Amino acid sequence: MFLALRDLRFARGRFALMGAVVALIAVLGVLLSGLASGLADAGISGLRALPVTHLAFDEKATSEQFSRSTVEQEDWETWSGLPGVERAEPFGNTLANAQVTQGAEKGEQVNLAVFGVEPGSPMAPRPSSGEGLADGGAGIVITQEIADLGVRIGDELTADKSEVRLKVVGLVDETVSYGHIGVAYADLDTWRHLHYGLPGDLPEAAKRQATAVALTLEPGADVAAAEKATATRADTKETSFGASPGYTAESSTMALIKGFLYAISALVVGAFFTVWTVQRKAEIALLKALGAPTGYILRDALAQVVAVLVGATALGTAVGLALGSAMIGKAPFSLSTPAIATSSGLLIGLGTVGAVVAVRRITAVDPLTALGASR
Repeated sequence: MFLALRDLRFARGRFALMGAVVALIAVLGVLLSGLASGLADAGISGLRALPVTHLAFDEKATSEQFSRSTVEQEDWETWSGLPGVERAEPFGNTLANAQVTQGAEKGEQVNLAVFGVEPGSPMAPRPSSGEGLADGGAGIVITQEIADLGVRIGDELTADKSEVRLKVVGLVDETVSYGHIGVAYADLDTWRHLHYGLPGDLPEAAKRQATAVALTLEPGADVAAAEKATATRADTKETSFGASPGYTAESSTMALIKGFLYAISALVVGAFFTVWTVQRKAEIALLKALGAPTGYILRDALAQVVAVLVGATALGTAVGLALGSAMIGKAPFSLSTPAIATSSGLLIGLGTVGAVVAVRRITAVDPLTALGASR
């Protein structure tokens, strides 16, 4: 008789209200997923773009490695000579503030996340326009996020403290950032001037230092032996994301919010169908008295649940995608298909679990109730 499915037509108002609640939860789920992806991209997209498998830090730097770690030339030379290491090279990381001193945006303050790399190495950027890095030229290759501030190829920036003059020689046509700041690539000597805030010639000790050793390791490489030989600690590239400023706090906060959202969705859907099942107790008892098996009635009820959840989630996801598309470029928002699919799937799955708890009442309905046994 398809009682549950017929209910969708005869109780349109109630199910429309429930569907609206689920749709709003789906909209919020899409927006939260997009915001979480956008914050992650703004925090670690620069690190994610590095063509490495591991980063080796000073073993004494147990947290905030990018600001506390210092490795020596002997470290990356030792790493490069060990078996299982395809490539080992120095990598510098620092945050700097500069002012445009020559260009259309003269006087503009610009924050830079400076990545120090060896020119010509696989770590060096391949600019979409302009030139690449060269040793000793104090040239930088900027990314699209810095270009969006009005900085152009040929402009000159002066860094605070060190007063190093940086000439923009190239542009990478990608939005790449670190700690919510646009990445600028520089040769290692330029990075050292910025990192230590030293104008003029560098001390000999500083010329042999970097933040970390960028590694490309073969599967099965003996990392422990290499760490012991160099007094460094090798983290996978993904593990090093946690050292980006604010990344762990942002990720855990967004995960907590989404977790509460999914729990609330399961409770809301479960509460609605609990009340609805109680109200249909007499009809369900009548069906069982007429010979309908419990399994059939359960499948019928779950079909109702899934129909409401899938329809409302699809509508809410479409609205969320429309709103999210309008937010791109105005907020740290990124539409990630896997994240949105996971959000929608969890909403449907957890909502179904909550409803299953409710419709289990069907198995306890006595068919004699329909025959007046309670009178």
